[in-house]
Amino acid sequence: MRPAFNCLYYLEDGKTCIVEIKRTDLTADADISEVFRWLMVDVQSAKVSGLDFRSLDRSDNVEERFFDQGYLKFNPEQGTFIEKFNSAQHQLENKTKTELPSNIRTAIAHFLLAS
Repeated sequence: MRPAFNCLYYLEDGKTCIVEIKRTDLTADADISEVFRWLMVDVQSAKVSGLDFRSLDRSDNVEERFFDQGYLKFNPEQGTFIEKFNSAQHQLENKTKTELPSNIRTAIAHFLLAS
């Protein structure tokens, strides 16, 4: 059975895509860390990796997410993901209000099946 999910956040810079998904195919007693997942997708290779969520913060117009792998700060228009140890920094466009591209959706589905 193919995993079912909704995209809650979608940020991209053409090379890297960061999304938060909510699984809609899991039972009511599923762990919240399985229901809500943050993922990083390499757009070129369609390689998906999980981001290990630690905490969040938000103010009027700014959202922040902290992961083992780095830090994400975004607003309704744009965002920045800084990888751990400042090894890379991604300036992202917030595309949450647009449809997740089918190649990204397919890559995420394959990742969820394998994990």
